[in-house]
Amino acid sequence: MTGPGRRAAPWAPPPEPLPGPAFDAHTHLDLLSQPPGRVLAEARQAGIAGVVTVGCDAPSSRWAAECAATCDGVLAAVAVHPNETARAEPDRDAVLALIAELAALPPVRAVGETGLDYYRDAAPPAVQREWFRAHVRIAKAAGKALVIHDRDAHDDVLAILQEEGPPPQVVFHCFSGDAEMAKRCADLGYVMSFAGNVTFAGAHALREAAAVAPPGLILVETDAPFLTPVPNRGKENAPAQAAHTLRALARIKRMDVAQLAAAIRVTGERVFGPWPGQGGA
Repeated sequence: MTGPGRRAAPWAPPPEPLPGPAFDAHTHLDLLSQPPGRVLAEARQAGIAGVVTVGCDAPSSRWAAECAATCDGVLAAVAVHPNETARAEPDRDAVLALIAELAALPPVRAVGETGLDYYRDAAPPAVQREWFRAHVRIAKAAGKALVIHDRDAHDDVLAILQEEGPPPQVVFHCFSGDAEMAKRCADLGYVMSFAGNVTFAGAHALREAAAVAPPGLILVETDAPFLTPVPNRGKENAPAQAAHTLRALARIKRMDVAQLAAAIRVTGERVFGPWPGQGGA
């Protein structure tokens, strides 16, 4: 289905298949204009063998968990997005209890996307920080990865992770830092997931970050339906388009595409565990 109030852009044509399988580490299947069956089939044809579909509030988190339980090649992440925390605040205890319940399910492999967004003013920073801390604790209790939304909030995100103690696997979704932030994350063992905006003409600082990020700490994602990579910018994003982003990252890092795809596959399975239908649960 298409998200409320969204008019789908034209569907992006599928890319040339990758020389080896990789994963889309962050997508929103519930917001796409096409059904999951078509989306996942096109992704597989492009070499994207699995996806993590991500919740942003209680209903979409429940949807993500159900999708992962019924669709081959799909895992789920569940959370309340920082921009949704003010709306969820009146029911905080019940919503967090639901997120914790969903996080314990086997197809749910991460708590996210959670974090801080100081770019938008949809929720007061103090409220966002309280919810972020609660999500960190849920991820640790469930033994699941933590998927972070960090926009204009690098220092506070890193400080809260240090204060709370991070879970073993931490992913900065749609990594938005510069080379210095990438080095800080690498020193801490945090994974950086790059989206289609790394292909945009003006994203020089983001490409510099990708250049210094260790290959073993990189994931690729779409954040579909948003951030469609070049050459299909302006069209609706979908997991298949992660192939374009992966190729762009290989050029940035001066790596063979198959080599980077293999590294991303290893990192994806270390962070999220094996994908259903890919030799795992």
